[in-house]
Amino acid sequence: MKYEPIKERISSIIGASHALRKLFYAVLGIVLLRAWHVKRELRRIHRADGFVDVLDAGCGLGQYSYYLVKKFGANVVGVDVLRSEVDRCVRFARAQRLGNLRFIEADLSSEDLSHVVAQSFDLVVSVDVMEHIRDDNAVFRNFAAVLRENGRVVISTPSSNDANEEEHSFIDEHFRSGYLPQEIKQKLEKAGLEVEKITFTYGFGGSIYWKLIMKIPITLLNKSMLFFFLLPFYYVVAFPIALSFMALDYFVPPKGGGGLLVVARRM
Repeated sequence: MKYEPIKERISSIIGASHALRKLFYAVLGIVLLRAWHVKRELRRIHRADGFVDVLDAGCGLGQYSYYLVKKFGANVVGVDVLRSEVDRCVRFARAQRLGNLRFIEADLSSEDLSHVVAQSFDLVVSVDVMEHIRDDNAVFRNFAAVLRENGRVVISTPSSNDANEEEHSFIDEHFRSGYLPQEIKQKLEKAGLEVEKITFTYGFGGSIYWKLIMKIPITLLNKSMLFFFLLPFYYVVAFPIALSFMALDYFVPPKGGGGLLVVARRM
């Protein structure tokens, strides 16, 4: 199943309207369980230590970059390998007159990433990215290189601890099904980052939510993008059902699941 072409088509649809992009960001913040977990962690870090300069590593549509700017007033650099996506985000930031938000086309595994971004950061955020990158060790080294002392990285990525192999292989663009907790811990430590926290997401409740809110719509959109216009009606029915399963995953930490939320610090 291909996810990136769907994301590209959706982005092109909303790209022409900045108001529609803001609305889409708001909807993603509500319907994506991963966003619930990531944003809670960002709020926790900001309360504990604060942050000013943030790298959104693999920014994609730019929703987390926008959230970091609007919620915390952070100075955010969004990096993505897709030129078309970066261009749309740049136009959006300019239209919103967000001087503290910029976007750069770059490969996160490139040896010259630190020179391309040309600054250091208090925080690196990487959501739904690492499973798409072949040379993850190079990316983790780059995260350490651009972080200031005591700076943190927040990573949300699939877990290979999930027993359902069908879900692992659902997205064809993934280079890996996910990470075992000990595996990603070792890789981050090898890069010079001390892991503070690893928690599972997408446990029992999250897996049911994912099938209702993500798998079924993506399957339909792969058949035809005409389903994009029917999705609002589908979500009106499916989302209230999924909401209770999202709450279960959010408020009752699962002992295992299809996702990992990792926080590490550069010492």
